[in-house]
Amino acid sequence: MKNRTMHKGVVRYRRGYAANEEMMEQAFERSHHANGTEYVDNRDLCNGDSKGSKDSTYNREDTYNKDDTYKKEDKNNSNGAIQTDASGSFSQSLRCKRYSGWGWTVGVGILSIVLLLAGCLSRGLYYSADLYPVLLIAGGSILIMFLLFLVGIRPKKASERIPMSLGQGRGRLERIVEKIFRFPGMWRVLWPLGMMTCFGLHAWVGSVSKQGSMDEMLRWSLLAMFTLLTAILATRTDGARWLACGWQMAGGLLVLSGILAVCGILPLPFGVMRTADPEISSAGARLGGLLQYPNAYGAVVGMYALERLTATARVIARPVPAGRLIAAVLPLMPAQAALLLSESRGAWLATGCAAVAAFALQRRGARLPLLLAMAAPLACAAWLYRQLAAAQLAPAPVPGLLALAGAWAAALLGTLLLCRLWHSGAAKAPRAAALTAIVLAGAAAALMAVASTADRLAAGVGTGVSRLQMWRDALQLWTEAAWLGHGGDTWRNIFRAIQSSPYVGGEVHNGLLDLALDTGMIGIVLVAGWFLLTLRSIFHFAPQLMPSVLIFGLHGAMDFDWSFTLFWMLFIWLGAWATALKTETEGVQRSGVTVKYTPIRFKSGSKSRSKSRSRSRSLFLRYLPTQSHPSAVSMRSFFHIFQRVTAWLIRVSTVMIILFWIGGTVWLTSRYAVAEVQYHQAMSEPAGTPAQKVHLMVALQSNPNRADIVISFARTLPVREAETLLLNSLSHSPMHPQIYIELGRLVAQFDEGQQAGEYFEQAIALNRYDGIGQSSALYWMEQVARREWKAGFTDRAQQTAAAGVQMYERYQLLAEEVEAGNVRNDRRFVLEEHAPGYGENLRRLASAFSHPFTPELTKRSP
Repeated sequence: MKNRTMHKGVVRYRRGYAANEEMMEQAFERSHHANGTEYVDNRDLCNGDSKGSKDSTYNREDTYNKDDTYKKEDKNNSNGAIQTDASGSFSQSLRCKRYSGWGWTVGVGILSIVLLLAGCLSRGLYYSADLYPVLLIAGGSILIMFLLFLVGIRPKKASERIPMSLGQGRGRLERIVEKIFRFPGMWRVLWPLGMMTCFGLHAWVGSVSKQGSMDEMLRWSLLAMFTLLTAILATRTDGARWLACGWQMAGGLLVLSGILAVCGILPLPFGVMRTADPEISSAGARLGGLLQYPNAYGAVVGMYALERLTATARVIARPVPAGRLIAAVLPLMPAQAALLLSESRGAWLATGCAAVAAFALQRRGARLPLLLAMAAPLACAAWLYRQLAAAQLAPAPVPGLLALAGAWAAALLGTLLLCRLWHSGAAKAPRAAALTAIVLAGAAAALMAVASTADRLAAGVGTGVSRLQMWRDALQLWTEAAWLGHGGDTWRNIFRAIQSSPYVGGEVHNGLLDLALDTGMIGIVLVAGWFLLTLRSIFHFAPQLMPSVLIFGLHGAMDFDWSFTLFWMLFIWLGAWATALKTETEGVQRSGVTVKYTPIRFKSGSKSRSKSRSRSRSLFLRYLPTQSHPSAVSMRSFFHIFQRVTAWLIRVSTVMIILFWIGGTVWLTSRYAVAEVQYHQAMSEPAGTPAQKVHLMVALQSNPNRADIVISFARTLPVREAETLLLNSLSHSPMHPQIYIELGRLVAQFDEGQQAGEYFEQAIALNRYDGIGQSSALYWMEQVARREWKAGFTDRAQQTAAAGVQMYERYQLLAEEVEAGNVRNDRRFVLEEHAPGYGENLRRLASAFSHPFTPELTKRSP
């Protein structure tokens, strides 16, 4: 009997994996033998085991001839043969089951790509207002798909049930949970779910901003859903193709939209950041693209450019037709030009380090193709960058398009020429010419690209100094809650209270520090474990994706890329892509495995029947009651019932938890989305109108955690009601300085100078480099002191004025220190125009009596 080659596609089908259609058809063709007799063993198919190897030999009892149709006699026999027709091919029912999941693959693939593109089009999902619609789409779609999945699961027939204690009576819930826990990529969902749980606990227990913790919880819930979708897609048929298609669409959208916006073809508001500060931009303009932030945009196009570079190097490594070579090189020049136009030094550094790593990861013979693929596009991109930078990223449309077309064509033709020289097969001259061209192109690109960096370094390094100060302040704040963190949006809510200089920075510009402030070491450990395991998977199964993941990690440590949900989505996408490539690689490797089958023919079926009877009898004695041991039977029945009840509770709990998670996320997001819409409508109405009050009331009912909604609605209420509302809001936002400013203004209207001073002092402590806020506090302190004086409360007026004088003196001293040039003044903190007048009036009121200070006030330190 000849050896039979079992194809991986057959095994993968029965194991629950998605096999390639072409591999399946090859399995059908290989199922014929010239001698007319075939022996099929599917013990791996039923057991879901892959222990067979190339040299494995199995003895089987069941055989059939070509002219007969063989059917399984025992459906509970895991080693039974699969059903075939007279030609030896698989039955049509097997094929129908094989293609039954194609609709699910299309649905999951389309939904995943739509979410990824929505992240690109929604400013990278940085703002919560952009996050809510995408989260509703994801949560609603997954909820519908999960319900369809519940409906589609059918309980097995009685003849198909396995006679096991927990296998008898398997219903719909049992099969649902079995499919969920046997899902190969389910473990990857646990990482974002862990982060979601951390922020949820902070929102429940208490944090510096409940709204910030809730928004972060929703953001990580979206990432968990996205991880689930991509994990499912990675195990489906053609999952790698779907993931590659989504990556190309997202990268092409980001790159082309930015380039066309610079050329004046595509109107993209805020796509180009313009500044007169030479420390920020040497050209006066930087490309931010759809993300509207040049540093993050440079990092994401760098990830796309390096992935395309490694893919092009694999194409160049062997002689290919010109059309295929041009198609591979096509995205390189625009991607590299967009990276240069972002003028992000951090993105350039991270991309350069990742490119060096990509060069080191290549085999020795594959390193030169990588340089060949990079040379001409980089040189042309550098030339295009200099042309557009000279026009401050605002060239006339026709010259801009001509420059783009010329640089693009030169990059394609240059790469084609270099490859033809490399593969010419002549003497050493062509290869030497190719190497010379690479060196010249690299030198030219370096000279043109580094010019902007040199100009910015010559202008100063103030931005770098500001980041160092941020990081020092953030580290000091982190030590106050090193293990658990302070909750979501910690830095954005606290940095004004702890900053050592008036720098501008709602973000800490360091992803690791941001995570440490929010979730402490627990969050750092979760993210580090997720990143390392993904990096390990990519290193082993998709090394061409390694540079892109390195950019994600390196630049995230230098900037706040991780605050953009899109970056995490791209990281998840790359991890799923590596899993899909691993699945395909295993399929190719196992498609050529030869399994030897040694048929053993028995002269009589008595031995086989006796074994079957013994197994059946043992199962019968094991699971059915007998009359010989009634006590043992009762205990066995008790434990059997206990196991079944416990298993049923676990299954029901698992399904309910999934439904609660997705349904709760959709419900909470819908409320926040309604609040966002109502608040914007209220701001568009004239101030103080009934329509504005109605919109604000609906917004507050939908989301009582937002401080801006609370403050806006409080301004439409009577004073005492507004004070009560603001005091209640402090439980949600205890570190919001504007709430204390509003409270001080309200109590000042009731001539409560001492209470107003306390509120203003708290507001200034939370934002001491706010010149406008300090000037407003001095104004209200003067007003309440004057009213107390006119009302005859001279002592109270003296105390209020003295407190105001102390505020002014601290304000004046701080402004003098900043003006002296000891610290960098990014917030333009100065002594406001009317502040000296308020201070002088407060001094007059405070000095009208001989004992103006009370013990409580004198204890206050400036």
